[in-house]
Amino acid sequence: MMTLDELTTTLGSAAPPDGLPQTILALWHDARGDWEAAHHVAQEIDGSDGAWIHAYLHRKEGDLGNADYWYHRAGRPAASGPLDAEWTAIASALLARV
Repeated sequence: MMTLDELTTTLGSAAPPDGLPQTILALWHDARGDWEAAHHVAQEIDGSDGAWIHAYLHRKEGDLGNADYWYHRAGRPAASGPLDAEWTAIASALLARV
């Protein structure tokens, strides 16, 4: 199990830690500024967690219509607060279940 603080300390590394779940790997890539890699991983994640990450990524991209679609698929209201706060909320929720 990894904490949010432990995850953020890995962001300075050239490669992600071994064994990260796909959900956390997508967020790891995003936090390092690699939207494309994060999106690629998110596309491979089934279920509401993948949809939530996908929604966040499209909101970050500025594609709000696509983000709304993914928020709906995730069963979540569309976020409107700061992106970094949403990233933290997603990461915290997902890490709590790992």
